[in-house]
Amino acid sequence: MTVDTKLPYDKQYIEQFSTDRNEPEWMKSLRQQALEQADTLGMPKPDKTKITRWNFSKFKHESAETNKISSLSELPANIQDFLDKDNIPENLIVQRNHSVAYAALNEELKNKGVIFTDIFTALKEHEDLVKRYYMKDAVSVDEHRLTALHTALMNGGVFVYVPKNVQLEDPLQVIFWQEDPETALFNHVLVVADDNSSLTYVENYFSENHEQETVANIVTEVIAHNNAQISFGAVDNFAAGTTTYVNRRGVAYRDAKIDWALGQMNDGNTVSENITHLVGDNSESNAKTVSVGRGKQIQNFTANIVHFGKESEGHILQHGVMKDSATSIFNGIGKIEHGASKSNAEQESRVLMLSEKARGDANPILLIDEDDVTAGHAASVGRVDPMQLYYLMSRGITQKEAERLVIHGFLAPVVNQLPIASVKEQLTQVIEKKVY
Repeated sequence: MTVDTKLPYDKQYIEQFSTDRNEPEWMKSLRQQALEQADTLGMPKPDKTKITRWNFSKFKHESAETNKISSLSELPANIQDFLDKDNIPENLIVQRNHSVAYAALNEELKNKGVIFTDIFTALKEHEDLVKRYYMKDAVSVDEHRLTALHTALMNGGVFVYVPKNVQLEDPLQVIFWQEDPETALFNHVLVVADDNSSLTYVENYFSENHEQETVANIVTEVIAHNNAQISFGAVDNFAAGTTTYVNRRGVAYRDAKIDWALGQMNDGNTVSENITHLVGDNSESNAKTVSVGRGKQIQNFTANIVHFGKESEGHILQHGVMKDSATSIFNGIGKIEHGASKSNAEQESRVLMLSEKARGDANPILLIDEDDVTAGHAASVGRVDPMQLYYLMSRGITQKEAERLVIHGFLAPVVNQLPIASVKEQLTQVIEKKVY
């Protein structure tokens, strides 16, 4: 028996939804075409994970518009935890359900032509730029049913554009707050760095729908043009009621670099894809992911770096901790296409299991179609090393504290890469709560 994936939304609904937001005709048309495609496309088939019984159809698509806030002090304490108390962010967007509750961008960055706004404002004020990149270079509408549904039902997200030769010193931060326990997030995040530019972008997802079922269908497209550098950090913290599909894609052109630091802390069933195409010569990507699974949740994580350009560098690092009856699959894929000579594909996937019923699977995959390259992989699945515990406990540390230190040390290579101190601290707190 499978879950019914037929949606209670038809062409007329999509057309009215788009009209109400004054979207351009090409976006309205794209939505309608995507809805038609969704009827014929199959679901994605993540390796060793059956998602046919997962909830992708039980949700509410719209929520009432929320009031804007004038001060960050008006935010609940658990949302303020994402913010640096000693250094109030100048570049911040808070999306509450589907509405922008708070938005700020430094005037100097505005004067330099930096765009940092919600996706609907971007469609109105920067239509040509959005149209140039939206669901084109990184993600295709017709990949499978979930990408088509995302395109048809997109109801939130942000657009970031950094012009040529502009380097951002301070990070851009977005908090996506799923406050309504029934409302689904079909967020689209589009980040573009033009030639010779650089930026740091960090996003946080948060919900508290522990019982109420809903969906998060997220697509992120990150485009780094020639000699651009993008540092992308994220902490996903959806509650158990949210079934999550997140598709983060990157495209790096000549001499460009995309670094990913992802904290996957969801409590519900999750499929996560992080794929980067190294299109240009001498392009580079480092993809680092940390995850903690608990309860009966099922997770499937894929990190994939595809080399097209010569002398391109791709490094994947995935560390996961599983407890209770949680099950996780970690796929690390390094693909070197023919012609990408002198490229290097390296990966490491490690899973630490804390209980007898927990399951972890680390799959290193190298696909090499070129001779003059370098590639390597490492993978391990196991339990806490008793010798490490013995060493720590022999110094007077309790067993519980010794386990805590081992786990934090195991996850530190990814946690330490997050570029905002408050977000790094918040991720550490989430890890602490999930492990103990």
